[in-house]
Amino acid sequence: MTISRETVLEALKSIADPVSGKDIISAGIARAVTVEGSTVRFVLEIDPGKSEAYGPVRDQADAAVAALAGVERVSAMLTAHSQKAPPDLKPRQPAQAQQQAAPQKVPGVARILAVASGKGGVGKSTVSANIACALAMQGRKVGLLDADVYGPSQPKMLGVSGRPASPDGKTILPLRNHGVTMMSMGLMTGEDQAVIWRGPMLMGALQQMLLQVQWGELDVLIVDLPPGTGDVQMTLAQKTHVDGSIVVSTPQDVALIDARKGIDMFRKMNVPVLGMIENMSTHICSNCGHEEHVFGHGGVAQEANKLNVPLLGEVPLHLDVRLAGDNGTPIVAAQPDSAQARVFLDIATQLVDAGAA
Repeated sequence: MTISRETVLEALKSIADPVSGKDIISAGIARAVTVEGSTVRFVLEIDPGKSEAYGPVRDQADAAVAALAGVERVSAMLTAHSQKAPPDLKPRQPAQAQQQAAPQKVPGVARILAVASGKGGVGKSTVSANIACALAMQGRKVGLLDADVYGPSQPKMLGVSGRPASPDGKTILPLRNHGVTMMSMGLMTGEDQAVIWRGPMLMGALQQMLLQVQWGELDVLIVDLPPGTGDVQMTLAQKTHVDGSIVVSTPQDVALIDARKGIDMFRKMNVPVLGMIENMSTHICSNCGHEEHVFGHGGVAQEANKLNVPLLGEVPLHLDVRLAGDNGTPIVAAQPDSAQARVFLDIATQLVDAGAA
């Protein structure tokens, strides 16, 4: 039996926080909850002055999760959190903004790869998460920046929760799962809290997530961009040296219209387009095996040929891809031998061979 992250979270919600009176999930004590097969890991971040009170809490949490069907091993770590909160990701006022003569490199990051789409709903974030995991499985040091400030989904996709810590109140320590170092606005705000910002606020937050996060030494930082051709895309290309871009689209004409605009944007900003990916390419019925092209098929291949860019892969529409993302373990990590995962692994191999990752 496969255990889900949601089941683990529900079990942890039954444990009370002795300080706040809330459960340890609502109180933000239980963090970085990850599920890998039959192994569950989580961290209890506490005030170091109250460690004695939390010893029994850790034992209760360990026992509650261990009692779940499908769990064979539990790793519950008790750690003291920093007293300093990460800096608020707020905009710099125009008068304080400094003009840069040329795009700059992110310290420690060898390459930056942007994943974009002309419109929303084409599965760009799913593609980004799976490519990141696929590259990590091939031994690359990978970071993933969720730059979709209005609709951050990478914490859910990668099974990461909890507010990042800061050693000095200025720099932010990103979180990590499935071999991928990740930062997202979704980690800095509540899950149900809307981000209502204008363009300058977006630009300031993006620069902080790029330059004030301790990414460490990375072979590649994948930036999951929001849909469209707006402020975030322009800021990334103008302020940061971007080594390449990938445009994701579904096969139908209405999506390809906007995908063309995305490629045109990158070309105008002198960012190399490494290729296109056709997502939701084909669907094979799990009952009868009939193959059906729900959104059409081959549209991205034709468009890539017309625009003279490579077609990196065609990702099938499959229920397991959606379920894996919702459970916090991308299909590449959850079912690495599946046909769906092999597409992403092949894309990652192409990027490595091309020197892009």
